[in-house]
Amino acid sequence: MPKFSIGILVSVFLISFFGLFFYPTDPYLLNPKTILLSPSYEHIMGTDRLGRDIFARIMKGGQVSLIIGVGSALIASLIGLLLGSLAGYFRGGVDKGFIVLVDLFLTFPTFFLLLALVSYVNASAWVLIVIISITGWMTTARLIRSESFKITSQPYIKILNIAKVSKLKILFKYYAPILAPIYFVSFTFGVGGAILAESGLSFLGLGIVAPQMSWGTILSGGKDVVEIAWWVSFFPGLMIFLVTFSLINISNYLQQLTNKKQIQN
Repeated sequence: MPKFSIGILVSVFLISFFGLFFYPTDPYLLNPKTILLSPSYEHIMGTDRLGRDIFARIMKGGQVSLIIGVGSALIASLIGLLLGSLAGYFRGGVDKGFIVLVDLFLTFPTFFLLLALVSYVNASAWVLIVIISITGWMTTARLIRSESFKITSQPYIKILNIAKVSKLKILFKYYAPILAPIYFVSFTFGVGGAILAESGLSFLGLGIVAPQMSWGTILSGGKDVVEIAWWVSFFPGLMIFLVTFSLINISNYLQQLTNKKQIQN
C-alpha cells in the first residue's frame, strides 16, 4: 500500500482546508513593505510581488484546486460509468450511439476543447468543474464499456435476462461490484488530470479569475519574477506535483489489486 502517497494527500487536504486556522494570515493582504521576501520564519514560503504571503495563498488556492479536481473527476467518472455500462449491457443501437458520441468528443484534443469552452464563459470553480467533466469522461466510459461487454457475455447474465429480472437490479447487483475497481482507478487518475487541466488554464489566464485563486493562478503570477523570486512559482508547482504524483501511485496500486483479482478469478 502506498502509505507515503496517502500521507501526502491527507496532509495536503488538511493543510488546504484547515491550515489557515493555525496560520491566521490573510492571503489577500497587500503589504508594500514585504514585496518578494524570500522564505523565512515569518513567511514560510516567502511573499509575492504584491507582498502577499505565499503559504497563505497556497492554502487558500489549494481549496479551489482540490474542489475542482475531486468534483470534476467524480462527475466525469460517474458519466463514464453510466454511459459505458449502458452501452455494454444493451449493446445494439445504444452501443452504436455511444461509439459515435465518444468518437465525436475524441475528434478534438481535450485541452483545445477546454480552451474553446472556457473562452465563451466566465471561468469560476463550478464552471470549470462542469467543463472539465464534459471533456474528461471518455476514457472511463470506454474502459467500463469493454468490461461490461465481458459481463454481458456471461451465462448467468443471459439467464437473468431470460427470467426477466429488472435491468436496474442486474446493473446494480451484478455489474456495479465488478466495475467498482475500474471506477476508482479512473477516479484517482481523473483528480490528478483535472488539477493539471485547471492549472494549465489558470496559467494561461483562462482559468480562475481574481480575487479567487488556485495553485495555477499563483504559479502564473510568479512567471514574470521567476529569475529573482523562484519561490513564487516553485511552491505552487511543488503542490501540484505532490498531489498528482501521489494520485498516480495510488492509481497504480489500485490497478495492481484489480489485476490480481482478475487473475485469481
